[in-house]
Amino acid sequence: MNIVIIGAGASGLTAASNIRKYDDESQIIVFTTQKHVAYSPCAIPYVIGGHIDSFDDIIMHKPEEYMRKNIRILTETEVVEINNDITELTYQDKKGNKQNLKYDKLVIATGGKPLIPPIPGKDLEGVFKVRTVEDGEEILAYSQKCKNVTLVGGGAIGLELGSELANKGIKVTIAEMMPQLFPRSFDQEMSDKFQEHLQGKNIEILTSSAVESINGETKVESVTIDGVERPADMVILSTGVRPQTELAESIGCELGQFAIKVNPHMETSVPNVYAAGDCVEVTNAVTGDITLSPLGTTAVRQGIILAKNLAGHEIEFQPVLNSTVSQIGGMEMGAVGITQQEAEKLEIPVVVSTIESLSRARYYPGSKPLFLKLIAKTDGTIIGCQMFGQEAVAERVDTMTAIMSQKLTCDDVVSMEFSYAPPVSQVIDPIAQAAEECLEKIDALDEECDCAVEEEPEDETPVEEVKTAEKESKEEPKEEAVEEEPKEKEMTFPEYLRSQGLIN
Repeated sequence: MNIVIIGAGASGLTAASNIRKYDDESQIIVFTTQKHVAYSPCAIPYVIGGHIDSFDDIIMHKPEEYMRKNIRILTETEVVEINNDITELTYQDKKGNKQNLKYDKLVIATGGKPLIPPIPGKDLEGVFKVRTVEDGEEILAYSQKCKNVTLVGGGAIGLELGSELANKGIKVTIAEMMPQLFPRSFDQEMSDKFQEHLQGKNIEILTSSAVESINGETKVESVTIDGVERPADMVILSTGVRPQTELAESIGCELGQFAIKVNPHMETSVPNVYAAGDCVEVTNAVTGDITLSPLGTTAVRQGIILAKNLAGHEIEFQPVLNSTVSQIGGMEMGAVGITQQEAEKLEIPVVVSTIESLSRARYYPGSKPLFLKLIAKTDGTIIGCQMFGQEAVAERVDTMTAIMSQKLTCDDVVSMEFSYAPPVSQVIDPIAQAAEECLEKIDALDEECDCAVEEEPEDETPVEEVKTAEKESKEEPKEEAVEEEPKEKEMTFPEYLRSQGLIN
């Protein structure tokens, strides 16, 4: 069987390796327009910042290593046409030579392509995108002679890159069109907190701001943002990606709201054609709505599931929570599920807790502040979590992802077992503290409902019953009422720990 994979990103190469794990006989050929394979674009800012020595270090495998597993990768080669009626495609190498190839199974893993806004001057020398190793190499080389850099877009890679360039002494301006950073993953008040942390240190962040033009004769000399011209030697477009679906469309694959539509087995609407990665749409596990998940972890999982199904195993790709984490300027930030803003937009009744805790026991040296926001439905089911601090964020995001995947409630989390040692954690984890606070708010809502019921007017007592009651009261001596002492309100365990100064 001839299996052809278009795209050598996370989903395409994962699919190829896993197909080979289950199938020794089939021919596997992978096409990619890029020069390098098996690297993570997420690592590019950290090479530019000097945390990783060179771009060679982030290339984990080369085509010849895949060839040892009998997986053939054709780099710098583009699939230009597919004729699914005769299951044949045409590909073209970098010299323009074209050839045809027959296939039995086709995997479309074309990923996404940079979303380039139509800004005047975007073709000037000194304007870059951030997607490939070559992009990273060019940015690193060009930045050596720059004093002012403008980043268009306040997404994860843009902020990571901006922070690393600022650490090199370059003045960085980040222009984000939305009113806040990371609007998809964070609520305004959380976004404002880490924006305040990033602001300064050679970084100026402008939200609700648009880059109107990039100015210069042959190369970048300045940018105009909200009508104000600012100096700039370099502009980096970090405005995200959009699904690359053209080849899938050309053979009649059904498109959904945003990208290629696939079933849980990663099959498209066209027989024997599969798709995975940034070019497909997914289902949100909280809302059930169709969404995108342009994350490496999602692409890898889809590649594995695609391979297993192609090899005859019955396994389904599950809806996503889009858990994400990033390290920017010494600050870790992460989120999973939906925001309070999205919940309110969807008219989902929620309670919210926002706590400021610590990454370790408060008395242990080096303990760092940890901010955490938990969003739960009024039945206690947790549907979102956001956090940031200088350490211990990623592992808690993973914990919350597991909790939400199992649809656990705040009650479950409060009674859950967490590990503890003063150098690495608190005796009650901040996640449990936040869940306890949500429970208190749910109880308060329940009490409000009970009070509303009690205040309803009662039916009038019939006259006959009143006369009978008066007669009985005359016949029987009335006992003296004994006044009960007011009960002391029970203290919750977290309240006890706070009173002892063990937690915030």
